[in-house]
Amino acid sequence: MKAGLLYTGGTIGCVETKAGLSPLNAEDFETAFTQIVVPIIQNQYKDFTIDYIRFNSDGTTLDSTNLQPGDWCKIATKILKHYNTCDFFIVLHGTDTMAWTASALSFLLTGLDQNGDPNALLSKPVIITGAQLPLFKKVRDAAYMLRYNTDALKNVCGAVTSCHEGVPEVCLYFDSTLMRGNRTVKTSANEFNAFSTPNYPHLGEYGIEFRLNKKRVLPLPTIPSIALDNNTAYEALKSQLKYLSANINSTVVMPFPAFPAYFNTFSTPNTSVLSNMLSACINQGINGLIMESYGEGNLPSGNPTTPSKGAIYKTLSTAHENGVILIDCTQVLSGIVNSQAYAAGSWLKEVGAVGAYDMTPIAALTKLIYLNVLAKYDNHHWSQSKIEELMLTNLAGEIMFINTLAARGNRYLTPGESIIALDGSAYLLNDPDKGPLLMDYKGNEIFKFPLLSTTKFPGQLHMQEDGNLVFYDRDNQAVYATGTFEIGTRQSRLILGGSYTKGNLTLYVENRNVSIETHPIYKQG
Repeated sequence: MKAGLLYTGGTIGCVETKAGLSPLNAEDFETAFTQIVVPIIQNQYKDFTIDYIRFNSDGTTLDSTNLQPGDWCKIATKILKHYNTCDFFIVLHGTDTMAWTASALSFLLTGLDQNGDPNALLSKPVIITGAQLPLFKKVRDAAYMLRYNTDALKNVCGAVTSCHEGVPEVCLYFDSTLMRGNRTVKTSANEFNAFSTPNYPHLGEYGIEFRLNKKRVLPLPTIPSIALDNNTAYEALKSQLKYLSANINSTVVMPFPAFPAYFNTFSTPNTSVLSNMLSACINQGINGLIMESYGEGNLPSGNPTTPSKGAIYKTLSTAHENGVILIDCTQVLSGIVNSQAYAAGSWLKEVGAVGAYDMTPIAALTKLIYLNVLAKYDNHHWSQSKIEELMLTNLAGEIMFINTLAARGNRYLTPGESIIALDGSAYLLNDPDKGPLLMDYKGNEIFKFPLLSTTKFPGQLHMQEDGNLVFYDRDNQAVYATGTFEIGTRQSRLILGGSYTKGNLTLYVENRNVSIETHPIYKQG
């Protein structure tokens, strides 16, 4: 099997010099890797070969600290260029911004049509890895050897094994652990276990043997025409990437962490240090703001008693009215954003902020940059509200199922998982003890699914390719189905819709082909 190996720089490719650690250029790194590492890999995989992909044509590399969004596009473009000649891809990268690159690549290697539906999906593994210690030690001019006690070799070997498992998504491999790339955060600066995914289980772990958690891995595209192996999908993504590469540096999304700061509710108008800082940043022309709030998504409004009078409230409200997209994340490593849980955060909905649920601030930032650029691509013409909807739509496994279960992606709810209407008015819960429950925002059950009284819980709730919503009990027996629908190309998905203004809640199966067909299975109003 042939690996496309792209070495961008970082600690993994450094050697000790009199001035300190310095990265090898691409030519020297490739020579050392071929002579020292490839024979070790071939002891396990005899058919292993490498197609070296240069980050820069002149062989220069970058410390990941200095990578820009345009460099994410460069990496994605080079992977796509070699997609048909390689079986999988390994990106060697510095650890400082590895999580950002892993998140960005998961989106950049996903094509979206004008409706925001995927028209190009990965069908091969892309694994990003690096090291806390360099791979090589320089013995003399142009001569290298493996460094003692480095994690680099172990990470490279683990990445190769992960690729052989055929996981068709962008992953990050580090310290014997395979993780979804857009779920990762760096949690240690000087330990080998440098990365974690606080809100998502590991995809695989490498002990004596490699064990893959198949239930948590994104499946292969269920529609062959949108797999990147297909020429139509390939050309669609190629065109999209070209546009992204040309325009990504013109889009600015800013993270802003909350912290205790002075505000004055007695002045007219109210004033706030945080508001002044936000205004200064917003006035630079940003397109989006990733708020790293407290706890479940709480942010000071600038006026605890009357939030709408607060300086921060007014600043964010004005920004949203002027087209800035506001995403409410949390600075806490683990947990789900629910700003409605406390009065201190519930006002954010009034100014147009969208909660990020279990998405990391890193994934939210890279995703918002990607969507902001694509909004003007071809005939997309996405509005502010459409981008906000897509921010809450699971595109590459980066966020919990908010409003959809797709027949062409992760299409099931495991016990305890739920999908939620975008306006928060209702949610569909796969209760471990009771099975599917349609609940209102207060947690009251508003619809009983006609499950058999003998159903054995817990079970899984599936959105099948034929358009059926089916519940499988713990013996994997189908005990409930909504009915058979004609789905054509089987691009079906379950959507949970809701509206405060009309008071209607609709749970329906949708098929997007030339036209939209809906099959209601519950409606209130």
